[in-house]
Amino acid sequence: MISILNFLTHFNDNGFALEKDVFSSNQISEYETEFDRIVSQLQSSGEHINARWGSELTQHIENADSEVIHTHNVQSYSSIILEMVQNKKILNLAESLIGPDIILHHTKLFLKPKKRGSAFPLHQDWSYFPTKKNSMIAAVIHLSDSTEKMGCFRVIPESHKMGRIDNSDGHSRVAEIHDNYTLDSAKPVEAKRGHILFFHCCTIHGSMPNISDNPRKTILIQLYSGKDKVIDNNQHTNVQLVLRGWNYHATRNAASTIKS
Repeated sequence: MISILNFLTHFNDNGFALEKDVFSSNQISEYETEFDRIVSQLQSSGEHINARWGSELTQHIENADSEVIHTHNVQSYSSIILEMVQNKKILNLAESLIGPDIILHHTKLFLKPKKRGSAFPLHQDWSYFPTKKNSMIAAVIHLSDSTEKMGCFRVIPESHKMGRIDNSDGHSRVAEIHDNYTLDSAKPVEAKRGHILFFHCCTIHGSMPNISDNPRKTILIQLYSGKDKVIDNNQHTNVQLVLRGWNYHATRNAASTIKS
């Protein structure tokens, strides 16, 4: 595990950092088993679970039948996944980035199937779940290897320093992003099974399709500071689970209207 100082410096300079030594091989195997079980349950549920972006920005690089299997709040399926979210090493790394008060906003599961896993256009996360102080970060846990051919994450280093860009949700062309950057020019962040990618909510990122013979499996944990506040009227799920410290903006009304 790299030192917290080096991790923090790389994150602050570049808007992302890859951590390689958090879990044991037994833990990762257990989490992947849970991941596969959740996917199986999703596929048998009869729900529409294809979260393919379908953006005009990526239609030229993916097939019309591309797919990404997805669900929010993976901890709602499995106590083992909840234990993973509460992992002390993850929280220590998050604390170095956003301070000692750590709130879980939501988690997401993404499975990019082999050969036809969907692309994700360049975008910023803040546009989906903004906070007043931009403390929102993501921790992406890789439960499989993630290579360029598998559609690994791609980031624009230092783009978090640009701050919020209007209409940066990836559903339409934005000159400030798409006139200057492409998925091809973005930095691929290849990862091994068990690696965790942390990135800032304003870091521009996306991914290519999975054209490999192997599925790409990730669980994303979205966290923000307990001293920050999610901007009102945002409709995205927000479980407001305090993983460490205190939620300074919790109210009786907010606690009774948590979106799950």
